[in-house]
Amino acid sequence: MPVKSPDTPLPSDPLGDDDPASLPDDDIPDLSTPYWVEQFAKAKVQRGRPKEMNPKVSTTIRLDPDVLAAFKAGGPGWQSRINDALRRAAGL
Repeated sequence: MPVKSPDTPLPSDPLGDDDPASLPDDDIPDLSTPYWVEQFAKAKVQRGRPKEMNPKVSTTIRLDPDVLAAFKAGGPGWQSRINDALRRAAGL
């Protein structure tokens, strides 16, 4: 088995110089400095989807099978179409 001599250059980094792991430690900011601690403290944490202004309410409704089949036959979005039909019937 051939032995690598100390003068043999290492293969080049396949990710290039833009890879943060290949940067010297001098180029990486110290995130424990007061500036960064303050920035992290001010950052608002948002998780999930933004809240709807008028969220829909989950409910159970009993419909005739032929009515439900007619709406489902229209493909995806059948629940929204039922909602639209009920809004028209309620005059909203």
